[in-house]
Amino acid sequence: MPFSFFARDNGRAHVCGHRGFSQRYPENTIAAFDATKAHGGTTVEIDVVLSSDGVPFVLHDLTLDRTTNGHGFAADHSGRAIAMLDAGGWFEARFEGEPVPGLGDVLKWAVRENMGLVVEIKERERTKLALERCAELIREAGAIHHVQVLSFNHVDMKRLKAIDPEIRTELITHARHADLVSVLRAADADSVSIELGMFDPEDGKALHDAGLCNRVHMPRPEVLSVFWRHGRDPLPRIRDWLAAGVVDTLSGDDVPFIRRLIDTGASS
Repeated sequence: MPFSFFARDNGRAHVCGHRGFSQRYPENTIAAFDATKAHGGTTVEIDVVLSSDGVPFVLHDLTLDRTTNGHGFAADHSGRAIAMLDAGGWFEARFEGEPVPGLGDVLKWAVRENMGLVVEIKERERTKLALERCAELIREAGAIHHVQVLSFNHVDMKRLKAIDPEIRTELITHARHADLVSVLRAADADSVSIELGMFDPEDGKALHDAGLCNRVHMPRPEVLSVFWRHGRDPLPRIRDWLAAGVVDTLSGDDVPFIRRLIDTGASS
């Protein structure tokens, strides 16, 4: 069966590793993506910026300093130079030598492993080029059905649809809109990424009725622990949403936690 981002086509919601299993592995690396699948994940959210010569690399920041042994803006370094950096040693010594993956390699990984890929465009200086290169690589990898491209910039997602109407797009929002379906329609988008606190099951149903899907982003368990300590547990409510089928994907850094939550929601 072709890959689908809809829970109804899979029998349960997707488990999405945010930058991979980033709680225990260096974010946006193949190690983190492999760990996502090994711990029950079915999709991975990644971030993309461009090198100086226009090669899309999987990095969250515009700069190299936080997650590699490089320095400065990725846009000031060639693709060859970025490919030689260490993207794992900053996290733990055992990951030293883990490279910064190119988007093309990650797209091939997703197809090979039958995983969904949610690709956030972080590039801000050459957005048009980033959209064009991403579209080209998605086509070259045969990953059209495995990918959703997303951004906070809804205009960019509309522009991507003009480049390649078959590529699925997802809008990021941190608000609950009065008419979420219309927001997606205005950008010709297919899905929405929304924080847990702004999701409402009525919106999930409205999206499904319109043929659109959603991804709900979860905070880490240590953030949720504040609610637990004070007698406010959000998990029963989330399990109800999962049982009702109104959530297509739960996303977060702690992949096993999300897997367990989805498993218990599906069986409730």
